[in-house]
Amino acid sequence: MEDEPLLTGSINRGSGDYGSHDSDQHQHEESSRSGRLSYSVTDDSEEQDADSELYIQQAVVFIEDAIQYRSINHRVDSGSLRLYRWYYSRICQWGLGFTIAVVLALAFIERPSSLTYTSDIRFKPKPWEPPCGLTEGIEIVCLCIFILDITVKSYLIGWEEFRMNKWLIGYIIVIAASVIDWMLSVSMMCDENLRVRRLIRPFFLLQNSSLMKKTLKCIKRTLPEIASVILLLALHLCIFTMIGMLIFSKSNDPEKNGEWETYFKNLPKALSSLLVLLTTANNPDVMIPAYSLNRGYSIFFILFSVFGTYLLMNLMTAIIYNQFRGYLLMSVQTSIIRRRLGIRAAFEVLCCPGRGHTSTQSEGHVERVAVNMFLQVMNRVHMKSYCRQAIIKAAQQFPDGFINGEAFQRIFNELDKDYMKEHPPKPVYSSSVLQHIQYIYSHFYITVLGNVVALANVICICTALLLNSEKSTSERNYFYTEIINCIFILYYLIEMLLKIVAFGWRGYLSYRNNMFDGFLTVLLLAIQIAIFITYRNPYEDVDPVPHRVMALWEMVRLVNMLIVFRFLRIIPEIKLMAVVASTLVDLVKNLRAFAGILLVVYYVFAVLGIWLFQGAITPPSNMSLISNSSTENNTTGPFSMDCGTFEQLEYWPNNFDDFAASLVLLYNIMVVNNWHVFTDAYTRYTTEWSLVYFVAWWLTSSVMWVNLFVALILENFTYKWDRSNTLSVEDVERIAYQSTVQLMFREQVQEPTEEELVAQLQQHPHLHLSW
Repeated sequence: MEDEPLLTGSINRGSGDYGSHDSDQHQHEESSRSGRLSYSVTDDSEEQDADSELYIQQAVVFIEDAIQYRSINHRVDSGSLRLYRWYYSRICQWGLGFTIAVVLALAFIERPSSLTYTSDIRFKPKPWEPPCGLTEGIEIVCLCIFILDITVKSYLIGWEEFRMNKWLIGYIIVIAASVIDWMLSVSMMCDENLRVRRLIRPFFLLQNSSLMKKTLKCIKRTLPEIASVILLLALHLCIFTMIGMLIFSKSNDPEKNGEWETYFKNLPKALSSLLVLLTTANNPDVMIPAYSLNRGYSIFFILFSVFGTYLLMNLMTAIIYNQFRGYLLMSVQTSIIRRRLGIRAAFEVLCCPGRGHTSTQSEGHVERVAVNMFLQVMNRVHMKSYCRQAIIKAAQQFPDGFINGEAFQRIFNELDKDYMKEHPPKPVYSSSVLQHIQYIYSHFYITVLGNVVALANVICICTALLLNSEKSTSERNYFYTEIINCIFILYYLIEMLLKIVAFGWRGYLSYRNNMFDGFLTVLLLAIQIAIFITYRNPYEDVDPVPHRVMALWEMVRLVNMLIVFRFLRIIPEIKLMAVVASTLVDLVKNLRAFAGILLVVYYVFAVLGIWLFQGAITPPSNMSLISNSSTENNTTGPFSMDCGTFEQLEYWPNNFDDFAASLVLLYNIMVVNNWHVFTDAYTRYTTEWSLVYFVAWWLTSSVMWVNLFVALILENFTYKWDRSNTLSVEDVERIAYQSTVQLMFREQVQEPTEEELVAQLQQHPHLHLSW
């Protein structure tokens, strides 16, 4: 009896597995020989070709799963694999991402609409409200796409995997709740006051990103440690609140009751005052009434700040950094195992008996994959071209034409590397003049000279700004500024042209700094020519043609801004600045999951804020009270013109009257500067319980999330700085490819053993292996 290949084309459907069986596929027989379970091989050459194509297709998908750190627990028949690759194609994933962006952006258009030029409730015009059915029609299309998405996902992974996936079950619940709420909206002619589905829309963003889900899981596991510090912080706050209420109790002398009246009149006010002091937002205001009576009272506030702000808050940062880093390391470990498992599955598929390789069933057998079959697979895999070329080049180095298991895994280490761009060779000139130009302008000192000239240009602009700082536009004389700019732009142009001569076009454009310089130089030259064409006499005091597209002062200002921006060319030339800049770039690339979860938190709190506080703050009918700050506050109700209040500071644009304004207000509170002004206003206009909402947002955003972000910035910067100590300035960019989230923890991650990979492959719901 012939041996059977590794992957079965069908499984026993009575066992509860949802397999990969095509209707026209031949029946299988079970091998009595020890070894791998595989297909019965007939003499039909067409069937052998079909099997060969299936093996290649399976290997391609497993390698793509490894590249993207995806699970391989999905169907492996030919039709399902084609659907699987279509689902994870770029166009489908971009389409799904666009759908999620659209459904989230509906909050800006739905009532209350954000489509006004200002959010200031004193001047805000009536916003455009979409007609009933417009946003609902867009939303139902998005929901239909999500239904199609969950249907395809459920089919591809099978019932056994689906029922164990909490995210997919939650996905169905959220879609169902959204559809029900949508039907209620339509039945009520879009006149409902509460749309529950707006609150759960961010779930669509979370479930579509595996890295976001892992990050959220890490945050969930870190919460107990964070909660312990928050409890300690609450204990610290409560103790000092009680001590403060005892110290600053009401006195018989009204002149000594300033501290009590303003900050410690009752328990909620005392708690909120010290909570704000914990963020230093009201320091030293909170201590001034008592400090003016006796300097000894300052000891109370200093002790509170030292223990709370400088010890406990920083201790929380350290705990969050340590704990979250450990949990993130566990998540990265899972990603590495997924990659190794996908590569190993592809190897097992390609080394099936009878598929162009040698394998024995004797003890200690060595399995190998034919290089020619491996090359066929790599030519079909969707991956970065430079990675494919590097892997193919490594595979072609095997002299006997076969790759064993260890080498197969090692070849795919190229996936962890980014493209290291090689600069093309310099042109060869026969002319001695061109050779001298090439030697001079390819030297490092020319770059230094260019930086010095750029610095001189910026100094000239700063001098002109100082001289003209108190002059109006019509009073300024642009003659000397234009002359200086022309001289510097001429130097930039000459420098660019001579560098092109020295390096050649391709060589010049192979350097990012040169591309940056060249683009700005051409742009500056074009604007300067436009100035000469439009304004033949730039020294005139008044713009002679005010109806032109851009006034002279606007064009000169644009030139100056571009020149200042061009000065950023010095960043790559200074090692520390280069490391810092590359760290910022890596944060944008690799920490998108954290920004995505922060966006989810913003979205949820903004919707809650609209539900709770929409229209809560209204301007007084007598607007003269706002402009006349010296007027005594003789109005009734919550309005107050006391110094430092919401009304006196004219914070009217900060409100929860629409979604965009809510996001800005939440950001202002996250920064914590003057956040007590908002809490005071909303407690006056609504209820003191509104403080719970704002404190919850402060804990979520400023305490937990900002600390997480700071911790990961430290990790990223430390990683890059440690590896840049032995590198020159020119080589700092070469460590950028090691700064992915997975590779930041490469040294701490343990590679999975052979036994672990084999055990996980044996648990695959759609693969049946016998070892």
